[in-house]
Amino acid sequence: MTASLNDLKKRIVSTKKTSQITSAMQMVSAAKLAKSEQAVRHYQDYAQKIREVVTHLLYANHNKEVVEETTEEGVEEVTSFIDYHDLLIERPVQKTGYLVISSDQGLAGSYNSSIFQSTREMLELDHQSKDEYVILTIGDAASRFFKKMGVEVRLEINDVSDIPTFEEVRKIVSSAVQMFRDGEFDEFYVCYNHHVNALLSNYRVEKMLPIIDLDEEEAKEYELDYIFEPNKEIIMDILLPQYAESLIYGAIIDAKSAEHASRMTAMRSATDNAKELISNLTQDLNQRRQAQITQEITEIVGGAAALEEH
Repeated sequence: MTASLNDLKKRIVSTKKTSQITSAMQMVSAAKLAKSEQAVRHYQDYAQKIREVVTHLLYANHNKEVVEETTEEGVEEVTSFIDYHDLLIERPVQKTGYLVISSDQGLAGSYNSSIFQSTREMLELDHQSKDEYVILTIGDAASRFFKKMGVEVRLEINDVSDIPTFEEVRKIVSSAVQMFRDGEFDEFYVCYNHHVNALLSNYRVEKMLPIIDLDEEEAKEYELDYIFEPNKEIIMDILLPQYAESLIYGAIIDAKSAEHASRMTAMRSATDNAKELISNLTQDLNQRRQAQITQEITEIVGGAAALEEH
């Protein structure tokens, strides 16, 4: 009985220490989540502005170039829309690129497993063989998952900070855009968990390339006059890749917010479970201690009664 009581005491002490650790990790994740959500809000302001500029440059009236066309009747001015960039062109899909975003570390609940399960089901449903897609990953967990599946990971980035800067992920973001332009794949998606709130995240597969979601109606809301130097083709050749890269970067920081929220929720659940276990162990300890005391009293009374008989 004594050894059993000592074991219970040790388990209670150990569980209390674990509870303190998980509680601290919960608070750290909560602080990281607040900063990450702030970064997402700042990005959204930037993304909205650059989208407005790109849309207006592409579709506003002043983006229709006047060219001279020679006919039998002489030189005639014809207004025609210029197709500025290959990032805007949809082409027959022979191969698809995917960027899968996961965490580098565990202790985030079902954050990684939900991404992997949904992505695997999507790949099995949409593709007949592994030759039909190219995988890029952010996060060590995603890299290990696809390598275990026997899928080649073309490019990977691990050990991304809690609130990644664009410079940290520039290599994979810029490479993804360049691979699309070089024809290594014909469309590009980002697979990640979208942050909704502290308790909820949704798996999302978002198409990034080609850029097809720019609405011409948005350019008609207002008119601006632009002066292009040296010319609009060169400007758009710089601006459109930057816009595409910003979309991918936005998904990355969104996924990081979901990761922090998932880890905070997992640590809160672990802390609550530890407290419940401590309560149950303490109750068990008190019951066994009371049983031991009762047994000792019974033995003493029994011994005293035996002495009186003699």
